[in-house]
Amino acid sequence: MTRYWIGVASKEHVQRAVLGGFAQVCHGKAGPLNQMKEGDWIVYYSPTIKFGKKEPCQSFTAIGEIKDGDPYPFAMSENFVPWRRDVSFVKSNEIPIQQLLDELSFVKDKQKWGFPFRRGCFEISQMDFQIIASAMGI
Repeated sequence: MTRYWIGVASKEHVQRAVLGGFAQVCHGKAGPLNQMKEGDWIVYYSPTIKFGKKEPCQSFTAIGEIKDGDPYPFAMSENFVPWRRDVSFVKSNEIPIQQLLDELSFVKDKQKWGFPFRRGCFEISQMDFQIIASAMGI
């Protein structure tokens, strides 16, 4: 059964992931990636443009299908070896979340809509995925 995921990362980091064909979530933790299987889909939500900066993005910025294979460590530096998983990203349009808030079932409180994203990676329903994917031009 196909599952659908939201990954949270700055737009800058998502762009690197798209170019490299990988998913990396929750500051490189393996746990969320281990739950994903080949054929699952991931949508990236970017709260900011750059990691650690305040400039907001608040948009869904990439979408892709999880490829075959297990998560693997990737040495970004001597002191940082995050886990990654291969993804086939598809061409899509960035879409501001504000345009979709009234339609997404995982947003329970429209006043505190950002709360679910604090988890860094979480599963969403097929319906929510279809709403986002359609808005992104998929």
